[in-house]
Amino acid sequence: MDLTIITGLSGAGKSGAMGAFEDADYFCVDNLPPQLLPSLVDLFALEGSTVERAALVFDVRGGAWFDRLVTDLDRIAAMPGIDLRILYLEASDDVLLARFRETRRRHPLAEGGEVLRGIEKERDLLAGIRDRADVVIDTTDMNPWQLRDAVTQTMKPGDRPRMRVTFSSFGFKHGVPREADLMFDVRFLRNPHYVPELTALTGEDPAVSGYVADDPGYDEFMDRLFALLDHVLPLYEAEGKRHLVVAIGCTGGRHRSVTVAEALAARYADDMDVSVAHRDSSRPAEVRSA
Repeated sequence: MDLTIITGLSGAGKSGAMGAFEDADYFCVDNLPPQLLPSLVDLFALEGSTVERAALVFDVRGGAWFDRLVTDLDRIAAMPGIDLRILYLEASDDVLLARFRETRRRHPLAEGGEVLRGIEKERDLLAGIRDRADVVIDTTDMNPWQLRDAVTQTMKPGDRPRMRVTFSSFGFKHGVPREADLMFDVRFLRNPHYVPELTALTGEDPAVSGYVADDPGYDEFMDRLFALLDHVLPLYEAEGKRHLVVAIGCTGGRHRSVTVAEALAARYADDMDVSVAHRDSSRPAEVRSA
């Protein structure tokens, strides 16, 4: 299994680093007491365990037990089947002081409110594990998004998270979805609802999707929509967005919106983690009188 130990100075960004691993679907534990590390690794190694990647955060909040951590890590590194790496985060004293002032958090080793002395003491205590670290990241000049990007780059290429995009169809008459990040209205396309043999079907049926796609304005609209999403989806991903909801709406949410959502999902399935949700397609079709 892939086991990453996240440690370093208080205020250097360990929680942000763990967030990046959570986005990559690692099993994550924050502030695990160091004496529990060997038992947890043994648990991961049990037959039937589904944990293949884990990221564990350790710091001086572990108290006296933290002194055992380097010894335990050396033993674990020698275990067969364990790919161990240590990620160490640090920052300059001035930046750490500023961060503690901004957050009004108490430094775990500050006595009498002397944060700088606590930082200096912590550097000394962590010197051994810093020397043992596989990756050291200085977060002095990083914002949270830059930190996440730097941490993501330390992961194996196959482990790096891809943005998850949900293409969701809905009907405006049933209300707009609150969770939508982007929303597009496709009520200008011709409506299969008024074709008797198509009314009871949904946009997942080829007869319906074909009818919608035959609209004279469909191809140009889709080309323009693809061009827009081709441009903005990478920007959202670069900004640190990990899940984006693109909502497509028509009147009832059964035909046109479903057709377009399915077409978008097919277009982007190879580039990112894609899912499709049809909120209103299972609602019974309303039969309109002539």
